[in-house]
Amino acid sequence: MQIHKTAIIDPKAELADDIIVGPYTIIHKNVKIGAGTQIGAHCLIDEYTTIGKNCQIFTGTVVGSITQDKKFKGEKSFLEIGDDNIIREYATINRGTEAGSTTKIGNENLFMAYSHIAHDCKIGNNTVLANCGTLAGYVTLEDGAIVGGLAAIHQFVRIGKLAIIGGCSKVVQDIVPFCMVDGHPAVPYGINSIGLERAGYPDKAKEGLKKAFKIIFSMKLNIKNALKKIEDELPPQEEITYLINFIKSSERGISR
Repeated sequence: MQIHKTAIIDPKAELADDIIVGPYTIIHKNVKIGAGTQIGAHCLIDEYTTIGKNCQIFTGTVVGSITQDKKFKGEKSFLEIGDDNIIREYATINRGTEAGSTTKIGNENLFMAYSHIAHDCKIGNNTVLANCGTLAGYVTLEDGAIVGGLAAIHQFVRIGKLAIIGGCSKVVQDIVPFCMVDGHPAVPYGINSIGLERAGYPDKAKEGLKKAFKIIFSMKLNIKNALKKIEDELPPQEEITYLINFIKSSERGISR
């Protein structure tokens, strides 16, 4: 364990034997940090935070601070961060609002400098939140999603798997999986072909999604009729089923 002499570590924090803690960093009680994790200088790891293995946390990051939700009255809430995450300079991550609630982050995510993850967010694996990207409370970011720099995501919005959001976008409704969006407010521009290719999806999946997107976004059908047309006319395909189920479960409505 390499802990700088100026770091302040609460005796009740549970730290793996091989972690690294930089100068002037503060780690509160009720914190658990896994093996191989490195924490830079001037960071704050607040209580009720669990951080997994092999994470990299850079200078000035604030992890596990209390929610900015005005409903918060001091309840015991949590932050859980998985393995192999990179949290860059001055990023901020809040724990949940209600008693027992959790902000939950998966594995192998990249949160760039000055990005913000608010209370009760649920983030999957292999996502990217670019510089100054902002997630409001209760946002869901599914696996492989990318949020561009300076983009802002409204509370309760869901960003679907492998969706990519352009920089400076304003996102106020759910973003369907596998698509590219941009704008103020953000609107879809087509499927994320490069993301699908990098993730190993076959050409058949991309072709099927293109047809489904055309029905949803170009034929001026309402959502109910568009989904029925997809189910009636397109052959069964795992990616299309995922897309349909995402849309059917949307509470805020999808961006079109």
